[in-house]
Amino acid sequence: MTPASPQHRVPSSETSDAGLRDQSCRTMLEDLRQRGELLVVDEEVDPIFDLSALFSLTHDTHAVIANRVKGFDIPVFGNLLANRDRIALALDVPREGILQSLLASVQKPVTPVVVQKAPVQDVVLWQDVLVRLPVPTFFSKETGPYITAGLMVARDPETGLGNASYARLKILGPNEAMIGIAPNHHLAIMARKAAAKGEALPFAVVLGAHPIIQLAACLYLGLGDDEMHCAGALFGEPVRMARCKTSEVLVPAEAEIVIEGKIHADNPVKEGLVSEYHGMYEDYGSGVLATFDCLTMRKDAMFQVIEPGYHAEHIYLAAIPIAASLKAQLSRVILNVGDVAVTASGCGRTNVVIQIHNPRPGQARRAMAICWGAVSIVKTVTVVDSDVDPWDLEAVELAKSTRMRAERDILIVPGMTADRSEPQEDSFLVTKIGYDATCKSGDRKEGYDKALPPADSYERMRAVIAGLREGR
Repeated sequence: MTPASPQHRVPSSETSDAGLRDQSCRTMLEDLRQRGELLVVDEEVDPIFDLSALFSLTHDTHAVIANRVKGFDIPVFGNLLANRDRIALALDVPREGILQSLLASVQKPVTPVVVQKAPVQDVVLWQDVLVRLPVPTFFSKETGPYITAGLMVARDPETGLGNASYARLKILGPNEAMIGIAPNHHLAIMARKAAAKGEALPFAVVLGAHPIIQLAACLYLGLGDDEMHCAGALFGEPVRMARCKTSEVLVPAEAEIVIEGKIHADNPVKEGLVSEYHGMYEDYGSGVLATFDCLTMRKDAMFQVIEPGYHAEHIYLAAIPIAASLKAQLSRVILNVGDVAVTASGCGRTNVVIQIHNPRPGQARRAMAICWGAVSIVKTVTVVDSDVDPWDLEAVELAKSTRMRAERDILIVPGMTADRSEPQEDSFLVTKIGYDATCKSGDRKEGYDKALPPADSYERMRAVIAGLREGR
């Protein structure tokens, strides 16, 4: 296991048309290599548990390419979007501009274009497509290998409008898998529409699309809003798409791998225990059957993995889009809202921190209610002042310790709607908690000024320290 060096080059990025911006994942991997954040493993790695352990050990430090996976000739990569800095790099914005960039993409979508020649269709295979891929078996109590980085692309069978989202696929055989989709997700709704007409829903599983496309697929949009249009806005140009070989579904032309198939919503499949974002197992009962009959890929394709459970990329792929969605909802009614964080300590889903500039009485509780109403998975909401960075948990905890009176500023609301993945839900209900950690007038006669030396003393001593570091 070695850091990527000039000898460990990432495969080259070929666009469909010369001169256009690369829309593959390869530019991002090369950027991480140059930053010393890419690990290349040339030793043979077993896809059963060992590959998972490799990604788990490096989940919050390095992206990884495993070149030799036992029994396969396709490299595996993952741990791409494991923190906010990586997401900012992918979007080509400063870290503080991430949410605004995502919000702007929803407001000014860009329609994709269809190309005739797509790198992801360099190779076309028609038989036993699933067993050709190095799909990992991740955790000891799970009952099979899972595709975890599968971006699911489909079209509404009634309206023809596109949809992109994530779901897990448990491999059942050479051409069959169980797809696990929450009942309220748009893909599940579309699959049920098709089943009601006596049909299966054509769809495609996309692996290794550009991180911008992956982030767009996680946005909370309305049914009928196409995430690929948002991805186009984030690129600053249309997403280049290719038509599937077996359906009218469009897929990103510069992804690594596409598996074409159908979802059979009327054919349930028992899943067994499966890992969830909180790091424990859940037993959701049954998913539904998905069948596949075509695999297309680049001639030098790589297979993407998102390490599931409580691991960094799995956390941040949800946290950042949820934060953007909540920021949009809050901004409509609380004009002085600042940054919004969805924390890693809340698994990137359940714990929200909201910054409000000069909050007025009642605004903190209104913000809590908006979050709980907008995203059912949110359980804990903390509201802080503008001098507290909501992404800095130490600063948030300090605000709770010094600005909050428990009997007045903690709101406990039992019997609220929860997501099925909530670890403490009971009949889809859970108690939710709000913390108002903002300064209140009259609480402290001494005020809230921080005890610090004067600013000019800081400047003089910074100069002294800088001189010592430079050897002066």
